Amino acid sequence: MGGAVPFKSALTERLALIQPSREQVQRLIAEHPLHLTPSIRELVSRLQEQNVQLFLISGGFRSIVEHVASKLNIPGTNVFANRLKFYIKMLIVLDETPAQQGAADIGACPPADAFIGFGGNVIRQQVKDNAKWYITDFVELVGELEE
Repeated sequence: MGGAVPFKSALTERLALIQPSREQVQRLIAEHPLHLTPSIRELVSRLQEQNVQLFLISGGFRSIVEHVASKLNIPGTNVFANRLKFYIKMLIVLDETPAQQGAADIGACPPADAFIGFGGNVIRQQVKDNAKWYITDFVELVGELEE
């Protein structure tokens, strides 16, 4: 999903290939431990201590993103992601929630007040080149909160 194929098309094609069941998605969540990016727990905790309301907005799947949110003490009501809908143990509907992907995220500012490019997991050159502030480790943001 590097931008050559529209997000919706790429996601629809991938789901058509794997046709996951509800049980498979639940098993994936249960059997594969969550690996959070280093320092994210500390950053989220610091922001929550300052009464900052946090949201997770993702092009991923809500059932997985909610799992991340629970580990970070972010309420499920603050999660916006794609919903997988299952009928008769089969996936047949994808309910899209608008979300950006990688380089397209830069377009969120404005209306957002700021955009911080993050390359700690994947470096997207377009994001790195266009973000006014680009980091590869959340420790930098934790440090900014201390100042």
